[in-house]
This record gives sequence, structure tokens and C-alpha cells, in this order.
Amino acid sequence: MTEKHTNGPDATSPWVVDVLRELSRRPGTMKPWVRDVPAPSDFGLEVIGVPAGDPIHLDLRLESVMEGVLASGTVSAHVVGECSRCLGELHEDVEVDVTELYAYPHSVTEETTDEEDVARIVDEKIDLEPAVRDAVLLELPNAPLCSDDCPGVPSPDEEAWAFVPAGTSRERIDPRWAALQERFSGGSTEN
Repeated sequence: MTEKHTNGPDATSPWVVDVLRELSRRPGTMKPWVRDVPAPSDFGLEVIGVPAGDPIHLDLRLESVMEGVLASGTVSAHVVGECSRCLGELHEDVEVDVTELYAYPHSVTEETTDEEDVARIVDEKIDLEPAVRDAVLLELPNAPLCSDDCPGVPSPDEEAWAFVPAGTSRERIDPRWAALQERFSGGSTEN
């Protein structure tokens, strides 16, 4: 009984490119690869990301080079998240550049680099999803804001802030830290 190779890309995935069918191995051969592919369920950070199933637009160029296939171009998607100040929903469009080399089996690049340093062509297929995911995730903010001047969560008691002059921070200090505020602000809580 022969063992089936299970580490290769899923040929049915919209993220997978069949190198033999799409591109020849002759260096210099180039082909545009433009697609809208559905986002996987976990395509983002905890507070912002591409909703599952929403399209991610790939506008790539696949180029055969001596050591493998170079995929380069732009990726764009609509992301949805939560503002880290006011907790409101936010919508943004992101566009990122992607450049990834996929090494041929037994090439000098494959033999001289660690597996995690360069992507590989497996069973004459390349999986674009990890490179696109990395590029998009690096572009997403860890603390997204609906606007640069977002005031934060509105106070339930607007009169509580009436004494604060306009333009002054309305940050509420936790009473447990009040003593430290007094100490580091010169010992006085008066403005």
C-alpha cells in the first residue's frame, strides 16, 4: 500500500495555482493572475479582519524564474473591525503589496534555505494564501480607530465632565491610582 502525500496544497482551493497548467518552467515566462477569492474564516486579527467569505482581490503576476515561481502584485480587501476607543464598528479598505518566491523542488534555493524562509512548490502547485495572509495581517492595526480623533466611549453622565476645560483630556482616573497621579503631578490635583 502506497502512502498518499498529504502535505501538498489542496488542488480545489481557490488560493492554489497549478504551476504546470498556468505557467511553463521556462525562466522569464510571465502570466497575470487576477482573481477574487473568498476569505477563510480566520483571516484577520482579534479586533479587525476580513469577514469569512468576503472577496479578497488578488492582482498578481506569476513569473517563472530559475529557482521557482515569483508571485508579485497587490492584494485588496474590505476589513471590518471594532474601534479600540469607542467600540463602534469600523470599515476600511486595505491594499498591500505581495512578493513571494516559491522554490522548485531540488533547486539551489530549496536546498540552501530553511523550510520556513522560502515557500515551496509542492506537487507542481503553490498556495498563495499564507503569503497573502501574512501581508494583510501585517497591514492591519492592532488597535484600530474609527478616526484619529475618536473621543472614546461617551460618558454616561455628561455633567460629570462639566468642570473640565474644552480641549483637555477627559480621561477618568481609576480611584486606586489617584495617589500616584497626585504624586507625579506635583502633589496637587488642581489645574
